[in-house]
Amino acid sequence: MSDLYALRLALLNEPANLPLLRQCLHGIERECLRVDSHGQLALTPHPQALGSALTHAQITTDYSESLLEFITPAEADPAETLADLERIHRFAYSKLGAEYLWSPSMPCPLPAEEDIPIARYGSSNIGKLKYVYRKGLALRYGKAMQCIAGIHYNFSLPSTLWPLLQAADGDSGSSTDYQSASYIALIRNFRRYSWLLMYLFGSSPVLDAGFLRGRQHELQQLDRDTLYLPWATSLRMSDLGYQNNAQAGLTPCYNDLASYTSSLRAAVSTPYPEYVALGTKTADGEWQQLNTNVLQIENEYYSSIRPKRVTNSGERPIQALLARGVQYVEVRCLDINPFQPLGIDLEEARFLDAFLLFCAFAESPSLGGAECRDCTTNFLKVVKEGRRPGLHLQRQGEPVLLQEWAGQLLDSIADTARLLDQAHASTEHASALQAQRDKVADAALTPSAQVLAVLRQRQESFQQFALRQSQEHARYFRRQPLSSDQQQAFEALARQSLAEQAAIEHSDAQPFDAFVAAYQASITGQPA
Repeated sequence: MSDLYALRLALLNEPANLPLLRQCLHGIERECLRVDSHGQLALTPHPQALGSALTHAQITTDYSESLLEFITPAEADPAETLADLERIHRFAYSKLGAEYLWSPSMPCPLPAEEDIPIARYGSSNIGKLKYVYRKGLALRYGKAMQCIAGIHYNFSLPSTLWPLLQAADGDSGSSTDYQSASYIALIRNFRRYSWLLMYLFGSSPVLDAGFLRGRQHELQQLDRDTLYLPWATSLRMSDLGYQNNAQAGLTPCYNDLASYTSSLRAAVSTPYPEYVALGTKTADGEWQQLNTNVLQIENEYYSSIRPKRVTNSGERPIQALLARGVQYVEVRCLDINPFQPLGIDLEEARFLDAFLLFCAFAESPSLGGAECRDCTTNFLKVVKEGRRPGLHLQRQGEPVLLQEWAGQLLDSIADTARLLDQAHASTEHASALQAQRDKVADAALTPSAQVLAVLRQRQESFQQFALRQSQEHARYFRRQPLSSDQQQAFEALARQSLAEQAAIEHSDAQPFDAFVAAYQASITGQPA
């Protein structure tokens, strides 16, 4: 353990400071496909009874009309965050009829590309922009890849903690710059160590055989309808199926906020020859992508973690970061656990808190080119073969046994788990940590191993397993419907969101082409 880490832990352990750890904020975004009673993609529109996907704060869609996204408020206690998420699920199930929420991250058997419905957001300019952006994703990456679902875990440290750390570090710069630099340092450490999360929580070692659409791959046949890799933890986070090279050279530097935003700004401003050849519109003048640049918008960049800031109306993510700095981080690499009704449980959340605090407080030197490449290589190695006995990773240019490094990391994370338990007068974080030690000692306890074990034991295909779990989860949610007051509150939110969408559509006067040009110019200074 470094001196800096020890000093920061000692500072937080002081009686006056320890309660601050109860003020960390947590939010969850859970994506999930709607499927029919046979485990096929639901081709029905987004249920109007759930409200407007454009304006509802908690229930929207991601890529597809069939891909729901549930968003919780930020809460100080992750138990309350999960309770929020559960209430959203219960409301959704009150409106889904015979449909189910697909239990794993990897999609159900998908129809032909042209039959996968892209999410629609109404006739307003912003609604049409969201739709055209998704058309661009289909053009660039194919629709099937966009139907993969995940859990996003949003986390922030209390704003009152940063001045203490800044004073202890002897930093005399602006508080905003210090906070941003500290979050970027957290992200660097996350890049170093996030392979551990994939080993512990990866839950997608298998997928439906039709998913890759005949593309070349290295997967093996588990049965006629299921592909897998024997030691994989998270095929969702592997490079399978991505034939597009536009993002290959885009590795934003996390050594400071300015270089990160500059790299993304360049990507949304730099034409990519293949996209230029396709053009923004078809021959008959129909929009097919927002622009011909490496990224249409900054959120197109596929990353395992992002620095974030709540945006104001009409503000783009890069603008918010540049104007007011980093406010929280969004962890994007978590699979949906198909054994959990919510896709995540409190034990995982408690460990994530300890892990992220470790990343925030541990020393985090700049990432050089070689270490940056090792971070990427380690991550991809673990998602494809993380449970392979004797697997070695690269640490500071030297091979190290995964189990050895994982044990050392968990020893360090135990310090933040202990602090969190002291702050909350509990032992839950220590228990969550012990559960992860058990997985390191026995890979059979990991969710990826458990998925494969169930498939083999029950002789089920991926689709049969996932549909059975989806049905089981539906029964769980429907057994305990919301209270009358809670149901009415969600009903009111749905009606309000539909009214807000209608108001936006009524007030729109600008031609769509001009709206897109202004949106593009807001970042690049140049029209689309």
